[in-house]
Amino acid sequence: MKQIIIFLAILFSAVGAWAQDAKDIVTKTYKVEGNCGMCKKRIEEAAFVKGVKRAEWDKEKHLLTVTYKPSKTDDDAILKSVAKAGHSSEKMEATEADYKKLPECCQYKTNTCND
Repeated sequence: MKQIIIFLAILFSAVGAWAQDAKDIVTKTYKVEGNCGMCKKRIEEAAFVKGVKRAEWDKEKHLLTVTYKPSKTDDDAILKSVAKAGHSSEKMEATEADYKKLPECCQYKTNTCND
């Protein structure tokens, strides 16, 4: 009987910890400029800073959806990393120097990519 009580106590504490963790995760969407599959890969990798669980960029809609733990990162850190990779967002502009490092196809201001 004592073993069953101990087992149940451990089980309930584990479920409680998991439920607490799930509440600490948020999902947000940002408009991020880009053109092609190479942009998608670069944007998603740049968005994957510490605390980010998932990052996905929609090439057609130019939307980056990020799931992250606010206790470990925030919008500014994620979008700053994306801007450093050369891609501007609605909240953070990429510097001209970072933008110019992009391959020609990925330079979204010129609209020259056919991908």
